[in-house]
Amino acid sequence: MSSFGLHLMRHGAPQTPGLLLGHIDAPADPAAMQLCVERARAIDLAQIISSDLSRASSPAAMIAAERSCAHSSDPRWRELHFGEWEGADPATLPASDTARFWDAPDDNPPPGGERWSDLCHRVQSALATIDQPTLVISHAGAMRAAVTLLCGLSYGQAWAIDLPYAALLSLRFWPGDRPSAQITGLVT
Repeated sequence: MSSFGLHLMRHGAPQTPGLLLGHIDAPADPAAMQLCVERARAIDLAQIISSDLSRASSPAAMIAAERSCAHSSDPRWRELHFGEWEGADPATLPASDTARFWDAPDDNPPPGGERWSDLCHRVQSALATIDQPTLVISHAGAMRAAVTLLCGLSYGQAWAIDLPYAALLSLRFWPGDRPSAQITGLVT
């Protein structure tokens, strides 16, 4: 199958940034959603897929309305579930616990939370459904999982990519049984 553009955008800044929101449905700031809309104007797309959490689905709906294209929400594009850390300010958590998690998230998931490999499996399943130029509005963790899977990066390499709120990561995507991609651009 031929390649096409796959664009991954991080949702706009939440109204309370800096927390481990994970699966908490915290809305995005209205100005931050507008930045997502503005950044999407420059890309070619046939559809928009978003996480089902409002900080991703609301700007996706705005972009879909402006571009007159299809939008669907998919919970597989949610952020990593932080378990007992959901909603916490990382500075208030035991530093040794968070350090172990960031160093090896599959071996040291948050208490009651999701392993990195579980997030990767969710995202891999979602990627398998993409067959046309697409904008995915999601979360930093899910975007890094996609890059890990598609570009063969290690966990550490994927986490070295700076993905601030409303970052737009563009890829040339080859779908199929063994999908792959090449990074073509990053707007931060």
